[in-house]
Amino acid sequence: MRLSWNEIRARAARFAEEWKAAHYEKGESQTFYNEFFEVFGVTRRRVASFEEPVKKLGDERGFIDLFWKGVLLVEQKSAGRDLIRAKQQALDYFPGLKENELPRYILVSDFQTFELYDLDDNTTSRFTLRQLPDHIEEFGFILGVQKRSFRDQDPVNIEASEIMGKLHDALKDSGYEGHELERFLVRLVFCLFADDTGIFEPRDIFSTLITQRTNPDGTDTGLWLGQLFDVLNKPVTQRQKNLDQDLAQFPYVNGDLFQERLSLPSFNAAMRSHLIDALDFSWDAISPAIFGSLFQSVMNRKERRAQGAHYTTERNILKVIEPLFLDELREEFTHLTERRDSGRRKALEAFHQKLSTLKFFDPACGCGNF
Repeated sequence: MRLSWNEIRARAARFAEEWKAAHYEKGESQTFYNEFFEVFGVTRRRVASFEEPVKKLGDERGFIDLFWKGVLLVEQKSAGRDLIRAKQQALDYFPGLKENELPRYILVSDFQTFELYDLDDNTTSRFTLRQLPDHIEEFGFILGVQKRSFRDQDPVNIEASEIMGKLHDALKDSGYEGHELERFLVRLVFCLFADDTGIFEPRDIFSTLITQRTNPDGTDTGLWLGQLFDVLNKPVTQRQKNLDQDLAQFPYVNGDLFQERLSLPSFNAAMRSHLIDALDFSWDAISPAIFGSLFQSVMNRKERRAQGAHYTTERNILKVIEPLFLDELREEFTHLTERRDSGRRKALEAFHQKLSTLKFFDPACGCGNF
C-alpha cells in the first residue's frame, strides 16, 4: 500500500534531522539515497543504480552517481561544492544516453542543498535539506505520481466573462443593480449553459425562446424571462395546463436558484442584443468552475477591462485544495475501489459517510468557486 503524503512528510522530516550533518560525497552518498528513497516507501535498487557508467563526448567515460533510466539523474557533491557546475556535469552525460534513457529530472545536491530540475516543464526548485518536507511532493514521480499541472484560465472562459460583462454593464446603467442584478445574471448563465450542454432538452430551446418570441426592441424580453424563471421553479405536474408550449417544454430545476421572486429589468434593443450575443456563444466549451467567478468578474468593469477578467481561477483553487485534502481523499477512494475483499462495500459506505461529515470554511465563498 502506498504511503500517504502526511506519512511521507513525517518521514522526510526525520530524514532531514538524521542527515543534517552529512557532508562527504564518496563516503555517504549511497546510504543517503538509499534512505532518501525509503522516505517514499520505495526500495532504491528496484528503480535506480549507483555509479552507472556512461560514455561522454569524445572517448571520455564517466559514472553517474545515481541513475533511474528515463526518470532521474543525480549528481551528488560534498557539502559546499558548486551546484551550477554539478548540473553541467550531469548534462555532459546526456550525449552518451539512449533516447529512452534520457531523464526528465536532474537532481544536484551537496547533502544540505537540493536543486531539482524538471527538463520537460523547464522549471527549477531549490531548497535546503531542512525544507525537504515542504517540497516533498515535487518528488511524486518516485511514486509514479504524475506531476500536477495547473492550466492557466482558458481564454474561452475569459471571453464568456467579457460577454456577460457587457450585459451586466448595460443592465446596471439602466438602474437594475445590486443583489437582483447578480441573481438575475446567475440565472441567465445557468440557462445559457443548460441550453448548450443538454440539460435543457431539446437543445437550444432557450435560444429559440429569446430570438423568436421576444420583440426586437427588447420591451418584452424581461417579461418572458420572468415567466421562464417561474416555470423552471415549478415541477411539471404543478404547472398550468394552458401554459405556453415554448415555456412548458422546459424542465423543472430543483433547488432554490429560481425560487426568489425578482423584480424584472426593462430591456431595450441594445440590451437584448447583448443577450443574443451571449446566446450565440458556445457555453458547452467553458469550464463549469467559471460560474461563481464569472459574476465576480462582471461586478467591476474597470478591473475586468484592465485584466481581461477577474477570477479566483480554478488553477489557483486546486493549488490550495488538492494538497490540503483532495489528493488524500482521492487516494483513499482509489484504494477502496481497488479492494476485492468482502469488506469493500462496508469500507466504501464508511468513506461516503466520512465525506458527508466533512466541513470546510470557504474563504472564496463570494466567488462561488468551492
